[in-house]
Amino acid sequence: MRTKGSQVAIALVMLVLGLMLALQYRVQQRAASDLAHRRTEELVELLQKSETERRRLEQELAEVRATVSQLAQGQAALSALQEELAKAQMLAGLVPVKGPGVTVTMDDSKRPLQKGQDINAFLLHDEDVLRVVNELFAAGAEAMSLNGQRVIATTEVRCAGPTISVNRVMTAPPIVIQAIGDPDVLERALRMRGGVVEALSFWGIEVTVKKEAEVTVPAYAGSLRFQFGRVAQTGGK
Repeated sequence: MRTKGSQVAIALVMLVLGLMLALQYRVQQRAASDLAHRRTEELVELLQKSETERRRLEQELAEVRATVSQLAQGQAALSALQEELAKAQMLAGLVPVKGPGVTVTMDDSKRPLQKGQDINAFLLHDEDVLRVVNELFAAGAEAMSLNGQRVIATTEVRCAGPTISVNRVMTAPPIVIQAIGDPDVLERALRMRGGVVEALSFWGIEVTVKKEAEVTVPAYAGSLRFQFGRVAQTGGK
């Protein structure tokens, strides 16, 4: 009887142990399933956040590209304006310029004065200088100076007693004219038959023309002031 009772007790113990193991296994399986589910949810949430961040970064990148494009267009426009301003300053004579051209030196006649001759006919006058200046501009000179004074739209060349006034600065012969342009064309314009050099040489006025690989014409140093003129509006108003 005791042996049979022992066997029954052992069987019950085994049954209980089996139930406990089965229950533990089910608990572990459920825990593993819950963990996997939570992990999946976390991964889905992380993926959603990553997708949102990617879209945000793409939007920022598009905005940055648009800004860069606008800046590039603005820089191109600024460069174009700066180039136009530089050209305008060159045309107005407000900046020094250099390039090929000619150097023309003019001086009074050195011929001995004959009896009855008017000495004024053998002296260099403003009109003589203006003839050379006009001939050079007509031949395509792009910039010019007279004894270091830049010739601009308001430059005056006129006699002032024994001197010549250029930009209201008194200067005396010899007059050195430096002009930028095609050296060959400028020289031919002055030396052509019946031209200004030949006409002045009749009175002994000394005119030398030297072709230059490069001359430098200084900027206009005077003041620019318009008292009566103003910019005309579109439509003539």
